[in-house]
Amino acid sequence: MDMMQDKNADNFETRRDGDSGSVSERAILVGVKFGSSRYAHAAESLDELKSLAKTAGAEVVVAFIQKRESPDRATLIGRGKMEELQRMVAEEEADVVIFDSELTASQQRNIEEMLDRKVLDRTALILDIFAQHAHSLEGKSQVEMAQMQYLLPRLSGKGVQMSRLGGGIGTRGPGETKLEVDRRRIRQRIQTLNRELARLAKVRLSKRKHRAKMGVPAISIVGYTNAGKSSLLNTLTGAGVLVEDQLFSTLDTTVRRIILQNRVMVLGDTVGFINNLPHQLIEAFKSTLEEVLEADLVLHVIDASSETMSLKIEAVDAVLEDIGAGHVPQLRVFNKMDLLRREELENLRARYPDAVFVSAKRGTGLEELKDKLASRLLQSREISLLIPYERGDLLSLVQRRGVVIRSEAVARGVEVEAQVPPYMVHVLAPFRLGKA
Repeated sequence: MDMMQDKNADNFETRRDGDSGSVSERAILVGVKFGSSRYAHAAESLDELKSLAKTAGAEVVVAFIQKRESPDRATLIGRGKMEELQRMVAEEEADVVIFDSELTASQQRNIEEMLDRKVLDRTALILDIFAQHAHSLEGKSQVEMAQMQYLLPRLSGKGVQMSRLGGGIGTRGPGETKLEVDRRRIRQRIQTLNRELARLAKVRLSKRKHRAKMGVPAISIVGYTNAGKSSLLNTLTGAGVLVEDQLFSTLDTTVRRIILQNRVMVLGDTVGFINNLPHQLIEAFKSTLEEVLEADLVLHVIDASSETMSLKIEAVDAVLEDIGAGHVPQLRVFNKMDLLRREELENLRARYPDAVFVSAKRGTGLEELKDKLASRLLQSREISLLIPYERGDLLSLVQRRGVVIRSEAVARGVEVEAQVPPYMVHVLAPFRLGKA
């Protein structure tokens, strides 16, 4: 059986949004399992695509998975299945067809011509959601950059012929004002966005350098989208960040202060991760994700109640590796423990003995989390340094935040042996004489 469709089963039910008070676009979702890949993974990915489509405002009327040995170069799923999909689109009066795999430009054009309907892939859907949820200048610019980079290779010589597709999902965001646009204007816009994002990145870098100079430890909250990162930030700091039961409900980075053991720290919330996060988004959000690169500790928030928890942990770890943050110390925080049965919680504690288990919604486990943060960030480490004479600011920082064991003036600067908090180690790393 090379196509599996079930409009009533648990994983593939039809979803209707009749109570929303607005007209939703009727969507058909198409997943494909290639070769020896596991069907369960394709099913989980398609279920996530449903959540993404719902977040974008679609009413999912049909979702199916097709088995294939390899992708069809023209239509991904092959002409025979395309004919079945044509009948399905007509029967269901679908407005949009969304593929869980990324489509090439030619595949998208071919499928649109055959179906006479709007066709999106997973990347375009995620970009549309980001366009809806970005509010700050930097967030909007980052999303528009990703949209332009996605659109550029999909342009034909005469421009994108999208007028018959109308608006709605896949056409929103800062880049929506011109549906027929040529490569030259896209490239000009990308250059403008690059300059704007570079300017904003300098502002962000300046703030990070100021925090580092003052010896303020930085914690970055990361996690799969909808794991409860914003809820945890609100509970710990009273940040007042928007919290909704939606994928990517918040995009704009929020940095707030938290005081632990009379020491000020900063806690930064980042964009939620997702499996197969589009590379255009990773590139566009690079300056935001650099907050994670330079953090002293990564707080990896995990939805403990998720049936695909392990896969989501792997997806987040993969993104951290992709952006070069795999080396940053990590503390795993399992959220939503109030939704677990006692035996489930005990099994998780046994599997992850170094993790912390909390309920941001109920405030459970937060004191243990704060104690663990203080332990990871404030316990002293011994370090040997050679600080140049022109960097008296660093010597002053070591004296203020650490305990100087030995200090000696030499030709090239001041040799110092000191005990410093872990969060200062990366600031002082270029001046280390040897391993502590």
